[in-house]
Amino acid sequence: MSEDVVIVTGANNGIGLGLTKALAARGSRVAGLDLSVENLAGLNSFVCDVTDPRQVETVVASVIQTWGRIDILVNNACLAFYSPFEEKSIADTRREFEVNYYGYVNLIRVVLPYMKAEGRGVIHNFSSTVGTSGFAGIYGYASTKGAIEALSRTLALEFAAYGIVVNIIHPPLTRTRSSAPLGLPASLMADPDTVGRKLAAKIGSRKALITPGLAESVAVFMTRLLPEAMGSFLSQRAAAARKMASR
Repeated sequence: MSEDVVIVTGANNGIGLGLTKALAARGSRVAGLDLSVENLAGLNSFVCDVTDPRQVETVVASVIQTWGRIDILVNNACLAFYSPFEEKSIADTRREFEVNYYGYVNLIRVVLPYMKAEGRGVIHNFSSTVGTSGFAGIYGYASTKGAIEALSRTLALEFAAYGIVVNIIHPPLTRTRSSAPLGLPASLMADPDTVGRKLAAKIGSRKALITPGLAESVAVFMTRLLPEAMGSFLSQRAAAARKMASR
C-alpha cells in the first residue's frame, strides 16, 4: 500500500537505491539505511551499520518516533568478496556473514516487537540463486544466501501466528557493488534502477517468493530443480565471460 512505513537496508546504492526511490515516489514512507547516504538526498535516510545492534535499535526507534509503526522491512544490505576458497581470509568470510546474515537478524529482532504489537507486518529478505546452486569464487557470499533461505522459511513458520509474513526476494544478476568482483561484462547484468522499480511494485506482497518478472521466477525454479547443473553452468559461463573480457 502507498502509505506503508518501509525500512530498506543497503539503500544508498544498487537495487536498494532504485527500490527506495521508487517506493518514495509511489507515496510510501520510506526510511533508507546505509553506511553512507549521499545518494539519498531529499529522502528519509539514516546512517546505520546493520552489523551494530545498538545503531539498529537507535534508527528503528527514530522511525517509530516519526511514523508510529513499521509495516514492511526490506533486508537488502549486502557484501561480497570474490576469491577462491584457498586464497580467501576467514576475516573476509566472517564480514560477509556479519552483513548478509547477522545484519538481517539484527533488523528482524528489533522490528519484530513493533510488528507483533500491530498484529501484522511483512519482512522481505533478499537472497540469490547461488545460495542453492553454489558459484565458484564466492563461497562466503553463497553460504550467506543459503543461510538466508533457511532463516526466511523458518521465521515464516514462527511468525505466522503473529500475522507477520517473512518471504524471499530473488533479483536477477545485477550491476551492483556485490556483483562487480565477478568481472562479468555489464551487458550480462541487469540495471539496478530498473530492477528496483520493478520490485517496488511488489513490496508488501505476502507470496513466499518475489521476483521482478517471469524470467527470474523460471531461474529460481530451475535452480531449485537442478542445483548442481545450474551452479556448474553459471560458474563456467562467468569464467568464460571474464576470460573474454580480459582479452
